[in-house]
Amino acid sequence: MSSIGDMSGEIQHKSYWRFSKQDFLPEESFQSWGNYRSALSETCFRFKDRLISLSDDVNEIGELRKQSENEMKRCLTWWDLTWFGFGSVVGAGIFVLTGQEAHEHAGPAIVLSYVASGVSAMLSVFCYTEFAVEVPVAGGSFAYLRIELGDFVAFITAGNILLESIAGSAAVARAWTSYFTNLLNLPSNSLRIHTNLAEGFNLLDPIAVGVLVIAATIAIISTRKTSLINWIATALNTAVILFVIIAGFAHANTSNLKPFLPFGAKGIFQAAAIVYFAYGGFDNIATMAEETKNPSRDIPIGLLGSMSIITVIYCLMALTLSMMQKYTEIDKGAAYSVAFQSVGMNWARYLVALGALKGMTTVLLVGALGQARYTTHIARAHMIPPWFALVHPKTGTPINATLLITISSALIAFFSSLDVLASLLSVSTLFIFMMMAVALLVRRYRVKEITPQTNLLKLVLFLLIIIASSMGTSAYWGLNPNGWVGYAVTIPFWFLGTTGLSMLPQQREPKVWGVPLVPWLPSLSIAINIFLMGSLGAEAFERFGICTVVMLIYYVFFGLHATYDMAHLHRKAQSTEVNNEDMIGRKGP
Repeated sequence: MSSIGDMSGEIQHKSYWRFSKQDFLPEESFQSWGNYRSALSETCFRFKDRLISLSDDVNEIGELRKQSENEMKRCLTWWDLTWFGFGSVVGAGIFVLTGQEAHEHAGPAIVLSYVASGVSAMLSVFCYTEFAVEVPVAGGSFAYLRIELGDFVAFITAGNILLESIAGSAAVARAWTSYFTNLLNLPSNSLRIHTNLAEGFNLLDPIAVGVLVIAATIAIISTRKTSLINWIATALNTAVILFVIIAGFAHANTSNLKPFLPFGAKGIFQAAAIVYFAYGGFDNIATMAEETKNPSRDIPIGLLGSMSIITVIYCLMALTLSMMQKYTEIDKGAAYSVAFQSVGMNWARYLVALGALKGMTTVLLVGALGQARYTTHIARAHMIPPWFALVHPKTGTPINATLLITISSALIAFFSSLDVLASLLSVSTLFIFMMMAVALLVRRYRVKEITPQTNLLKLVLFLLIIIASSMGTSAYWGLNPNGWVGYAVTIPFWFLGTTGLSMLPQQREPKVWGVPLVPWLPSLSIAINIFLMGSLGAEAFERFGICTVVMLIYYVFFGLHATYDMAHLHRKAQSTEVNNEDMIGRKGP
């Protein structure tokens, strides 16, 4: 048990590259088969304990970081975070999914899809920023949910974060291969290996694997060097995006915007739920708070600044594509390159493809940084083996966590097509962002041992009304998108829940930067995210459900017992410290 016990004392200096059982399974429950059987017999009791257990700011910022044995280097400024914001977001989503969703679901109204998903993303950015400023750790949303909603909710979110990280990197890597093929002027899928496997898994992609490995290697070497490479690549990519917008409007044909709503309003929100992936990645910025020199100043500037500009850019790019080419003729694989070719700018397709490749490369670079830091903090809490929490003493980066995400992403990218990955990814992303808005409301209206029990019960009731009414609105939209009777019931209930919440006294004021118009903006974020989730197809939820079941099985047999042991060891250490202080106090000087 010495490796866990280090958290309450001095960190023992050990070799980074070690692979003993204690590094992977140091908890008491896994020391013998007898211990494990005993732990399983207490599953219900332990689950109840974990369900109601909450972490706190001090534990997440201080004690858990000791599990990494070495500190990450504080080397980032608001300038780095702003460019990381661009680099983490502008990539496969805008260059690939825009064409796919305009062609299949939204038509020229794809610009409205980006407006809808952009509003939802900005609401989530507000929530992330307040948390990241006050809890500047690598865990991001996982740490924030552990503090406000407890271990079990944090675990479900952690599973979705890992799923989002792995599937997201795989999706971008697959898109990288598609644009590289287009840049070389080769037939679609010609660089992939064709097999007889099931549709969606039959095109093997070794290039995607290679790109993931290169991005991970750069991220492992140095956070600061990765920031420099990202800055240069993103600056070049931004120049290409400006070219796309300016040249695209110069060759615009407004007749291509008719009909503007070929698939109706339903198509707009179906596409919005998918292109939300294009905004994904900004949460990686929150995970870099631990490496930021001045989190309270740098994070709000980096997150809010970059995402505001990106939302405007996305809408302009979507409008450009719709005006250059009829939606029925848009190429689903390399939309912008083919669109420029269709207006006679054959040379521009290569510039666009090169810019897209640069954008997707930076997404993979920043993703390799952020995803590894999520994984590091999840391992610090022992929800996965703590070996993945270790930070290398020389590079100051979590090499083991980076390898876990990269190897997993590479395996999926090798087999799975982009459309299979995108829908699954959107469900996970929207679920996480919805939970973040809930956590923000809980943080404002509940403080442990201070909030009156009556107010706590009212808080729970109003949150349930907000969530249930949002789900009702989403369900009614899916069943009867042209109706109105259901909305006459669900929307007033949403207003009722949010108004009731606004009448409760807030128990906590943000220290530096806070979400404005609480509870209205977080409540709206919950409603929009649930609505967009409901706009996805049943297949996406089937995959999401299967993944969730797998997570729960893992939790019952491993995560629950590891985190239970970790929490109770920490309590014993605190109790021992208190007793020692009492003894010293009795002895006197």
